[in-house]
Amino acid sequence: MAKPIADVDIDASMDEVQRRLMFEDECILVDEQDNVVGHESKYNCHLMEKIESENLLHRAFSVFLFNSKHELLLQQRSATKVTFPLVWTNTCCSHPLYRESELIDENFLGVKNAAQRKLLDELGIPAEDVPIEQFIPLGRMLYKAPSDGKWGEHELDYLLFIVRDVKLLPNPDEVADVKYVSREQLQELIKKADAGEEGVKLSPWFRLVVDNFLMKWWDHLEKGTLAEAADMKTIHRLKN
Repeated sequence: MAKPIADVDIDASMDEVQRRLMFEDECILVDEQDNVVGHESKYNCHLMEKIESENLLHRAFSVFLFNSKHELLLQQRSATKVTFPLVWTNTCCSHPLYRESELIDENFLGVKNAAQRKLLDELGIPAEDVPIEQFIPLGRMLYKAPSDGKWGEHELDYLLFIVRDVKLLPNPDEVADVKYVSREQLQELIKKADAGEEGVKLSPWFRLVVDNFLMKWWDHLEKGTLAEAADMKTIHRLKN
């Protein structure tokens, strides 16, 4: 069935790279208990009409990469991103794909493989700088967030920490800017976002992590007790 003309016009205005990813990437569909129930294009998984009418929920991950000074690497999403362009967010946020290497449940290996892949794609971080065994899964959250009316997110998101000093070569198709922040600098960024200063905006998933988990996890990181903070049994259902 042909798509409506309005949709074709909107799709034609997409950046070429983002359009290719929207139609080629197959996200992993899950139920609210994180059981795999199928797969669907990235395009359909991010259409609010589909999310609302079919309750499409897909698996995702959010990486929080810290350097040896325990500063957090943030990225500003590129202007060409279909959802949440130019917002500041955690190091890397994306989706494991419906492929064998990213469907492995044991030790959360599928999600870790996807995280390593996307850190290279988005930030140019070589795989050897972020070894699979160094990713620490800390929790899972389920959330829904509309972006602009047409597009949005409905994700079951794996939250991964990793502490590594890395080489960066950001991909301009994915990333507009990057910066490392201390805890205090992040608090200042949050204040600017809350006040609407300097056009600063934060992604909804990053804000949920900040408000519910990040500071206590940062404490554990600095104390060397991060493993004590991990809870991969609970799926936190959160709202902005």
